[in-house]
Amino acid sequence: MSLQSSASPRAPRWSRARRVIALLSVVGVLATGAVVTTEVSPAWAIDYPSWSDVEAARADQAASQAQVTEIQALLAQLESELAAAQADAEAKGTAYQEAEQEYFEATVTAGELRAKADAAAAVAVESQTRAGQLAAQLARTGSNDLTLNLLLNGEDVEDMLATMGQAGKVSEQANEIYEKAVQDKNAAQSLTDQADVAAGVLEGLKADAAAAFEVAQVASVAAADTVAVSAVHKDELEAQLASLTSAVATTEAQYQAGVVERARIAAAEEAARVAAARAEAAAAAAAAASSGGGGGGGGAVGGSTVPGAVNGNGWAKPANGSISSGYGYRIHPVSGGSRLHSGTDLAGGCGIPIYAAHSGTVQYAGVYGTYGNWVLINNGDGISTGYAHIVNGGIRVAVGQQVAAGDVIAYVGSTGASTGCHLHFEVRVNGVATNAVPYMRNVGITLG
Repeated sequence: MSLQSSASPRAPRWSRARRVIALLSVVGVLATGAVVTTEVSPAWAIDYPSWSDVEAARADQAASQAQVTEIQALLAQLESELAAAQADAEAKGTAYQEAEQEYFEATVTAGELRAKADAAAAVAVESQTRAGQLAAQLARTGSNDLTLNLLLNGEDVEDMLATMGQAGKVSEQANEIYEKAVQDKNAAQSLTDQADVAAGVLEGLKADAAAAFEVAQVASVAAADTVAVSAVHKDELEAQLASLTSAVATTEAQYQAGVVERARIAAAEEAARVAAARAEAAAAAAAAASSGGGGGGGGAVGGSTVPGAVNGNGWAKPANGSISSGYGYRIHPVSGGSRLHSGTDLAGGCGIPIYAAHSGTVQYAGVYGTYGNWVLINNGDGISTGYAHIVNGGIRVAVGQQVAAGDVIAYVGSTGASTGCHLHFEVRVNGVATNAVPYMRNVGITLG
């Protein structure tokens, strides 16, 4: 299982747009004199002015000014709470990304050390075999010198070498063979010890990354909720402030009409965006089918290169664009240091759709350090897919939401440590980033 998929299951959440619309519908009771309260944070557990308070204040100049001052202070407090929530989410998202980056790089290092240790152990076995062959050769010649006795009776190569060195009766060739056997054995043991230490460190880093994910996920969801609820209270307070300062009798009606219209527009835009994305994917799939499909990779079904079009394996290309940077160590274009680039960059332009590469559950949707705005989807069976550098305001899914392959989940941007608009796409196997190009080719999708 991946680091993220090991987290406790969460109940599905509405998309941010639906949460906002639902909250806005609650505001509709304002015209009857009700008060909207939402227990999201202590700062919002406030007795907000009702419209009856506003009307009463308008009748008295002094009370009116006091009410204006109170509303202005509440607006400032809302802005402060929103900024604090977003800053908290950004800081925790950065810590999460840095912890995972350290874990990914340590995984590569531990693998390399283990491979070197295994190779050194094989060399040590070969050297000891040569020493044994020399002993057998001396035995066949009937040698009665100390060397033969040591070879036949010694139980440890190091002890044998030490004794032979003291006796001074070992030939130069034999000396070299035995010394190499000891050196190879020591080298193999040293590398094995290093690999064991690296494995222990790796487990700690894995736990750190998992803990950082949990903290960042909570902060990201809280920030999204803060934005939604803050927008509702801000609309209410600004309408009340306008009523007090302009003394326009129709303020209440205009405010209510504005709330309804904004909700209608938001819903219509979201519906149109989803419909257009589905139509585009359907047309692309039909075009691919009429042309006999594409050249699949790795024996997989489909071989689709059309973004958003779902192949017979249930996978889709996540975005349009050529590969501008692949998986592996590189000089980071922003920091200038050598770091593991754990994904594949697709440069297709700003604002283009990003599609879910496979069906699954959204595990993270928010700021993720140098990745900028990031969405992580748990696709099941230890596989997860990630999408980075999403444009501000471009995330179209929420934590806990179920998505289907080919769904529009976001739009390409250049947030985080990025030099231009592109999608940084990752495939993670059991929580560790792998090369997305061969993996996607194996499921019938060609990136780039």
